Amino acid sequence: MSDPVLIIGAGPGGLAAGACVQSAGREVVIVDKADTLGSAWRGHYERLHLHTIRHHSHLPGFKFARSYGDWVARENVVRYLEDYAAHHGLSVRTGVAVDKLERAGDRWIARSPQGDITAREVVVATGYNHTPLIPEWPGRNEFRGELVHSAQYRNPRPYAGRSVLVVGTGNTGAEIAVDLVEGGAARVWLAVRTVPTFVRREVAPGIGQSSVGILLRRLPVPFVDRFISIASRLTTPNLSSFGLPRPAADVYTRLLADGAIPIIDVGLIDLIKAGKIEIVGAVQGFEADKVLLANSAAIAPDAVIAATGFQHGLENLVGHLDLLDAQGRPTVHGGQTHPDAPGLYFTGFTNPISGMFRELAIDAKKIAAAIG
Repeated sequence: MSDPVLIIGAGPGGLAAGACVQSAGREVVIVDKADTLGSAWRGHYERLHLHTIRHHSHLPGFKFARSYGDWVARENVVRYLEDYAAHHGLSVRTGVAVDKLERAGDRWIARSPQGDITAREVVVATGYNHTPLIPEWPGRNEFRGELVHSAQYRNPRPYAGRSVLVVGTGNTGAEIAVDLVEGGAARVWLAVRTVPTFVRREVAPGIGQSSVGILLRRLPVPFVDRFISIASRLTTPNLSSFGLPRPAADVYTRLLADGAIPIIDVGLIDLIKAGKIEIVGAVQGFEADKVLLANSAAIAPDAVIAATGFQHGLENLVGHLDLLDAQGRPTVHGGQTHPDAPGLYFTGFTNPISGMFRELAIDAKKIAAAIG
């Protein structure tokens, strides 16, 4: 009888891979360092919804309930993951932290304080957003206001009546800025380093932006760059007078290089036009109660929320195996394995315009087929 397949991570990627591998007739062992499955989704800010429409976000073998609506809320994603594991009879061992993978003959040894685990095949599904990253801004530690990463943000209640600077114009920073205004923050600034591309969440009623992404995904990169640029100009206003000039027409090229996806508008544009969210330059550093910005400007917010991204956190786990690119991403994914690391698979480390959940579902099926 074959050894169980070890899956590291009990988020959507790990559960999907577990379901598909198990359905193919192999036993699986799913481990997660947290004390519950889907821990990343449990920790996200409360207003978060999937940015991909429900019918493009199902994991293999079990669909989201129609009652969740087109745009599934965070708490319903968590409920879905729990139901998904139960539906497929997946057993998850929580509280097991795998620190390092080592090769021993024809097997992998997963080193863990809770006891080593040996397996011929291992799937790493620890998540795209693993380790919060705050830049080493000069004077950061001397700032007298509140400075937190967006991973610590839950809702706007603690910021009611306060002035807040949100740093970062990805979807997280954009949505938190909107949440703060709607939650009663006295003043909200949004610091921009790289001008984002805006797209509407729906291209038509019931047709999400991810539907377009699915169609575009396999087309030539220059064509997709141009298509997104034209679509953005036709469907979103010019915000140059508010400090957001039209971006360069290479959004898909940048996405492939560093994962910088367009902002799916959930109210940010209207709030910028209404003057309720003020655009400021990139953060250069801190000085006591001030934040120093580009062009020698400075503001004095009560709090700073850094939506400055995450590291993938794979260096300790597999960095010694020479499998990571310059951004810390695996050089193989889905059903692929590296010639020097047979039996080792990765899922959830790409950020496609067609949607993360859809990509995880595709990866899971490919992994199951490769493992056999």
